[in-house]
Amino acid sequence: MYPLIEIKTVPIEIEMKVTHAKLEHTRGTAELEITRNDGQMDIRSRPIRLNLDTFELRNSITPTAMRSVEQSAQAGQQAAYEATAVYAQQGQMLLKAKFGQEMITQFAADAQARDIKTNVGLRFIPTTGPEIQWDPGEMNIRYEMDKLNFDWRVNRPQMKFTPGDIELTVKRQPDVVIKYVGGPLYVPPSSDPDYQPTDA
Repeated sequence: MYPLIEIKTVPIEIEMKVTHAKLEHTRGTAELEITRNDGQMDIRSRPIRLNLDTFELRNSITPTAMRSVEQSAQAGQQAAYEATAVYAQQGQMLLKAKFGQEMITQFAADAQARDIKTNVGLRFIPTTGPEIQWDPGEMNIRYEMDKLNFDWRVNRPQMKFTPGDIELTVKRQPDVVIKYVGGPLYVPPSSDPDYQPTDA
């Protein structure tokens, strides 16, 4: 007698994909930009400045009307002072008990000496020199050297890490296959064309 049922098992089928971890390193770059600023030199000079004031000099030679009046007034005031002093001195001498020819001669000699001194008209002109002032000269030099500007653009190196990965794929599920391998079953068994009665 043969088995009527055939049982077959189908195992599970799994596909596994592994991605390894990796570390990627990008190299850094550097860029340099150089610019130049030209230097310059500035020179500023101021010459000597001479200031001449000749007002008093010209007035000592040819005085203005106002200055002439002022000088005449001063001369008159000075003459009055001198005459007062002379008359006071002569008055003191006249008060002395002895008065004679010698005193009169002395008065005449003093008066003549004063007239010669005041009326001779000899003097040196100009009596005043010019007023001179001066400012010293200046020279300023400003110099700036050339300038170099360095501009660095640096890209730092970067690290990129990719973690590992495991991917499981079930391509086929497990299964149990039951297959009937026997012939047809007749009910009642006597209906089978190949039926052979058995002795009991």
